[in-house]
Amino acid sequence: MSMIDARFREELARRREKVEDIYHFHNQKIGRGTYGHVYKAVPRIPSTEVYALKLIEGTGLSMSACREISLLRELRHVNLIKLQRVFLTAERKVWLLFDYAEHDLWHIIKYNRSMKSKKQRVDVSATMVKSLLHQILDGMHYLHSNWILHRDLKPANILVMGEGLRERGRVKIADMGFARIFYNPLKPLADLDPVVVTFWYRAPELLLGARHYTKAIDLWAIGCIFSELLTSEPIFFCREEDIKASSPYHKEQIQRIFQIMGYPAEADWTDINKMPYYDKLKNDFKREKFANFALSKYMDKHKVKTDTKQFALLQKLLTMDPMKRISAQGAMEDDYFKELPPTTLDVFNGLEIPYPKREFLSDEEGKDPLANMNLQPQQPQAQPPPNKRIKMDVENEQFNKNMNNPHDMNQQGNHVANNLQEQQPQMSMYADNNLRNRPQPPSQYNQMYNNNDLARRQQEQLREHKMKEEIQQQHTFQQQQQRNMMMHHHGGPNPNQGRDIQMGIMNFEQQGHANRPPNLIMPDNNRDPNTGQFQNVQQQRMMQQQQQQMHGMPNNPNYGWQGPNPRYNPQ
Repeated sequence: MSMIDARFREELARRREKVEDIYHFHNQKIGRGTYGHVYKAVPRIPSTEVYALKLIEGTGLSMSACREISLLRELRHVNLIKLQRVFLTAERKVWLLFDYAEHDLWHIIKYNRSMKSKKQRVDVSATMVKSLLHQILDGMHYLHSNWILHRDLKPANILVMGEGLRERGRVKIADMGFARIFYNPLKPLADLDPVVVTFWYRAPELLLGARHYTKAIDLWAIGCIFSELLTSEPIFFCREEDIKASSPYHKEQIQRIFQIMGYPAEADWTDINKMPYYDKLKNDFKREKFANFALSKYMDKHKVKTDTKQFALLQKLLTMDPMKRISAQGAMEDDYFKELPPTTLDVFNGLEIPYPKREFLSDEEGKDPLANMNLQPQQPQAQPPPNKRIKMDVENEQFNKNMNNPHDMNQQGNHVANNLQEQQPQMSMYADNNLRNRPQPPSQYNQMYNNNDLARRQQEQLREHKMKEEIQQQHTFQQQQQRNMMMHHHGGPNPNQGRDIQMGIMNFEQQGHANRPPNLIMPDNNRDPNTGQFQNVQQQRMMQQQQQQMHGMPNNPNYGWQGPNPRYNPQ
């Protein structure tokens, strides 16, 4: 280690700030999931700002966390959650600091569903639904314009800013862990991630194993969310217990889509016969069985008018053929947003917010990552008492009884509303479980999604391992090419000269310098420690000649070389 590196490390250690010294978040957990824990964080220095602090599960940075951090640091849009800071502790724990959102669509829809079961329906105004949809489309149009797929849109990942915040009622799209850049990919996205998007919001082309999918998968998920806002129920709910997350084909989920949309005709989806699982689809389903199903009948059952521009846009979003599915920009320009009432930046339209605030979760024994951590700051300060909020109970006894009885697939109707309290997978940064203080039997839906989360976690680890192997193979191949190039260029008339150069390269690699880019100047004892310049002109010229011999190779198409290293500048 050079003197400069040692001084840099000392200065970095001195300036490194500990997250527990800056924010108070003990006993303020608001979410847990497969990928981490989320806390409500308040600055210890008196301030009106509130943040969400996400602790990444495990040690170090996973590929999912790296993608999320890299994308959020580059993207800037009013409808995307903002990443404020990243903390890396001495224990290799990663903390992400986000803007705090008091609500999300999953809790809003769940509250409406529970009030509906108690015959106390909360009217969701047409302005609120239209404003929510427009802001979701606006955020997704920004992502798609930058060649980014979200790939995990669901109500739990659509946040809404609450009371007392700068952006009251503003939609924020969160959880970019599965986001991918889809411009000119090196491999088909299906090869990198065979299973994406939560099952209820997964587009039919994904279920049929499409290897090349587009931004249309996000628009299908938005259509599912739009329908759920109108009916308070997930449109493609499926209660399959044994979810095989490693395979994109899911028979029960496809059946549920056909029970709502009907079996697609070849004229409506011309490329359906090109899907990898088309033969399996023909063996499992018969077109005649779904002849009497249509989206309009489903919406009529839920008392949603089908002769409106609102329903027309829903049909465009839930088009089976991805090539005919409307885009985010096209949806924003639809006639639905041109008619009254107009959209508002505050989805609550300035009215009182009826939805309860987030509750603090109890720290389960052996599961809380902060249980064995010393979160006290260096200067002792008064700590607020835990669990200050009053728990708002919105479920009745009949609702709890229905949780114990799995309903029949043929009896969806209102029974679905009574059995969906804990079904949606809690993988977002604000995942929650409001029934934690009640004694309840094990839920088949919770077990189903726990298995799904575990499978996705294992798939993520396997994908990271494969990616590391590919990087290592590519690096080895590049080193071999460099050796061959040097051998051809310096072989000359002396047969031992090429061998000597090869030995020099091997020694250079053994010293750990092969991984450094060629334009990075290595520390040299002959340089002045203050200015970094050579102490005499002769040594400087000798070093420049050596670097030119290493990198300034002639133009030769046989070697695939296109001139000297463009990053190298001897001046």
